[in-house]
Amino acid sequence: MNQAHLFVDISAHGFGHLAQAAPVINALTTHAPKLRLTVRSGLPQAKLRERLRCTFDHLAARSDFGYVMLDAMRVDLAATAQAYRRQHAEWERLVAQEARFLAGLQPTLVLSDVAYLPLAGAARAGIPSVALCSLNWAELFAHFFSAADWAPPIHQQMLAAYDSAEFFLRLTPGMPMTDLARRRNIGPVAALGVDRRQALRQQLASHPEERLVLIAFGGIDTQLPVAQWPRASGIRWLVPQGWRLRQANTTDFESLELPMIDLLCSVDAVIAKPGYGTFAEAACNGTPLLYVRRQEWPEQDCLIEWLHTHARCAEVAAADLRAGRLQAPLAALWQQPQPRPPRPTGADEAATALLPWLAPVAPAPGDRPSVS
Repeated sequence: MNQAHLFVDISAHGFGHLAQAAPVINALTTHAPKLRLTVRSGLPQAKLRERLRCTFDHLAARSDFGYVMLDAMRVDLAATAQAYRRQHAEWERLVAQEARFLAGLQPTLVLSDVAYLPLAGAARAGIPSVALCSLNWAELFAHFFSAADWAPPIHQQMLAAYDSAEFFLRLTPGMPMTDLARRRNIGPVAALGVDRRQALRQQLASHPEERLVLIAFGGIDTQLPVAQWPRASGIRWLVPQGWRLRQANTTDFESLELPMIDLLCSVDAVIAKPGYGTFAEAACNGTPLLYVRRQEWPEQDCLIEWLHTHARCAEVAAADLRAGRLQAPLAALWQQPQPRPPRPTGADEAATALLPWLAPVAPAPGDRPSVS
């Protein structure tokens, strides 16, 4: 057979979709090292290359916008509604355009996390496709807009696109997705980092009692007023370079030149919003996590419930976070017993489901792989 070609569409709505897709792709290429890979994403190529351990062609484009965000915690519902109405007003044209693009690219399989346009285009072009994620935009759309009189036709187009895939691999933890006819459940997906805390402390000239706390809100810009926080004795904050903080108790984490997963594995705690990538990686790497809830984000409930079962974690109020009242919550977090970290089995499970299309020996015509 010809060389198998996987086309992967990765949403640029934050970094969490890449954190889900990358371990699956890495597992796939372990089993199919000659796999040709094309990745379409609006994420920076450097971020993709940090996560993907294989060669790939990058198409710098977006096929979804997910939600228009005011910041990492708040959705701009009016702008999001306008964007969805504008997109679906020309849905047929967009699907036909996507089908022509995919037919020209000729992939063996399309994998999407978690845009639905590539799935609809693949179906129109007669190319098999699979979706992968802990959420889907149709379920979120129904949560926010189901009462609007203009919403039902859009929601049905979303569901039809998702159901045109061979199956939807629903990650653990994940939203219920009861509306999806071809849902298949798999385990957690998370990269495992290398513990570099000794080298990290040497690089920072950190004394043994100092705690290193990573503040990571993903790829959606949000800045906390750290400069106005009360001095927290014995804590160094690792913050994004874009915050431009020049204090003795802060360090830009980009300057450390560590892969983010190794940094997460090497710190004493992470402060974050509920998001699949950070939650799953913190739990699987045994890193304590302090979180602040997002404003009306329906995915967060299943993530928080799972995290409390599998990790040292605690919630902090948004007002306490902004005011920097964190020393007591962190001290309590570090007193919690450490549960056994969950095993991130989902990447291998997803790879097993996808390999029948991509392995060196092609399946017989009409064959379809089964997923439990």
